[in-house]
Amino acid sequence: MHNPNSAIERVKNHLAYKLGQAMIDFTNSSSGGGYIALFKKLYKIKKQHKKEQKIYQQTIQVFPQLKYPSLEACSDYEQALRFKFHLSYMLGEVLIKAYQTWYTGGGFKLKNNIKKANKEFQIFREIFKEFDQINSSILEGLIDNKQLFLKEFSRIKNILKIHQDYKAILDNIFHNFNYFIQNFDLIEEWLLSDDFKERYKKENHPYPSLLDPKKLNDKNEKINYHNIPAELAWEMNLPLPDNYEFVWLSSALSGHAAMTMYLELCEVNICKYIHHNPFIIYSNIFMQLLNNPLKYNVIAYTDYTHVYVSRGDLKRFLNLLNKNKPVLYLVRDPISRLKTGLNHINLKANRLDRFDLDTPIERVLDRETYYFESPLPTCDHIKTYWIYAESFFRLNFLTQFFKIEKITYLDMASIKPEYAYHTFSQLNALYHFRQISKNLFHNTVVYDMLGAFLSIPLILCVDLENFGVNYADGKIIEILITTRQFFKLHKINNYKKINPVLFKDNLPFENLIFCIPKEQFVYLENNLTLIKCIQSYLEEFISKMKVKFDLKAKCLICENQILAYLKNNQTLMRQWKKIFDQELICIKQHHPNIVASWKYYQEFEKMCKELD
Repeated sequence: MHNPNSAIERVKNHLAYKLGQAMIDFTNSSSGGGYIALFKKLYKIKKQHKKEQKIYQQTIQVFPQLKYPSLEACSDYEQALRFKFHLSYMLGEVLIKAYQTWYTGGGFKLKNNIKKANKEFQIFREIFKEFDQINSSILEGLIDNKQLFLKEFSRIKNILKIHQDYKAILDNIFHNFNYFIQNFDLIEEWLLSDDFKERYKKENHPYPSLLDPKKLNDKNEKINYHNIPAELAWEMNLPLPDNYEFVWLSSALSGHAAMTMYLELCEVNICKYIHHNPFIIYSNIFMQLLNNPLKYNVIAYTDYTHVYVSRGDLKRFLNLLNKNKPVLYLVRDPISRLKTGLNHINLKANRLDRFDLDTPIERVLDRETYYFESPLPTCDHIKTYWIYAESFFRLNFLTQFFKIEKITYLDMASIKPEYAYHTFSQLNALYHFRQISKNLFHNTVVYDMLGAFLSIPLILCVDLENFGVNYADGKIIEILITTRQFFKLHKINNYKKINPVLFKDNLPFENLIFCIPKEQFVYLENNLTLIKCIQSYLEEFISKMKVKFDLKAKCLICENQILAYLKNNQTLMRQWKKIFDQELICIKQHHPNIVASWKYYQEFEKMCKELD
């Protein structure tokens, strides 16, 4: 062997390959000597091979750096695996097996086993010739399950032939070839069923499931969702477990935080995960569904602009949802969405989420910026950022994976506090989740202007040693600075609100909350020195926060400013017109009443007509 970095050369140097090649050479040779000469040659090859292996092992003991890289690390690994299906390699394996079982009758079976190897070689050659999807993973599966594959070859060939015009399922089979062979009976039944034909093949579904979804949802079946890892389920295109009532979709900047709060009030378990990798989203929702079999589950996907999932990746995730489920899509006037986007803050990397009584308040409040590190929001970001935020314009894309008649569009305006109870009463008639009292809706404040502007919660850390307090579990108490909305949305438990302890007068922010872990309250409640010190710091904190808040409120961009900006940038206005026309095709067609209610979008359309 000349090149240890060549997997092909190393496979051809395997004893099986060398023995088999010698046998083929003998068969094709016209030289004499008969079988005695052949056996002598095979013996010499085996002896020389053993000697070479011994020298190699001794060498790498002295010089470990000379150890060959693994076959998998070689660039020609896939091509090398094919040599294990060459006739020479397969004949060599037969010869080795005959030698190993010689004293138990292996020699008597040699002739038949050689014929069998020739037949098997023809089978593999036929498979490799007919299907170009064969890769290293499939070859490894064939090597590991060779006899099982050969045993069921006629049935496997039949499946591949029946679906030869359905590339997506062939790709799935070959991608999961080990599993396909090991569970062939079950998969064969599914792939030959009318259900598979109607659900996947008939419509040329791009991500067909390798297993029957109905059986997967049955815990009594041998193979079901509970004994399949999420990673394998994703690889086999298994749809998510079916124990969810509907799919909730939302474009970014359309009120999903408020909607989340309302749904949770109705005891809806929202199965959701925010990530740019669709497999991570899938696997987390997969486990959420399995871990909550008795809850009222909803799968949610919000198309955030700051956590971008490409259309190609998102397509696969959405195709693994049940398109027969109802879909609720939360929508909003696109000009109002732009307004919220322009006013949206980004957190600074060096912000302080934790601080103490010695930290300058200005440093704590220096937490946020806008796009491109702008100190204030600006309409210029319409053309420098939002026009390029591709996931801002995907309503039409997201809805194409579901049946039109199953989609309900819900305008964000309908979940404002004054309309929320009526809206959810109507939704309850559709989706049958828990109905809650009118008072509970009215007592839920959903818009968190303070939290959005100042990026709270924050944690004030107070060192008790400075106040002569003997704290058995440590020396720091942590005061959480948050808002009523955040407190409810994130279900913060085991905390006690301490506003009445710290402040006698009403705060300038009615939704601002200060709270402390319940077990730490005992160290605060009767320590007047500690309370006074914390109170003094927080009063200054609130005062400076109010100044900053008021300044930010004055600098907010409104919809009319956006319309004026677009009116003065006609090329940009035409670009947005083209985007909105594409984005809103479906909702204009099926729910023109919602589009007609969008005040600022209608004004935008009027401007565009005047431009023409």
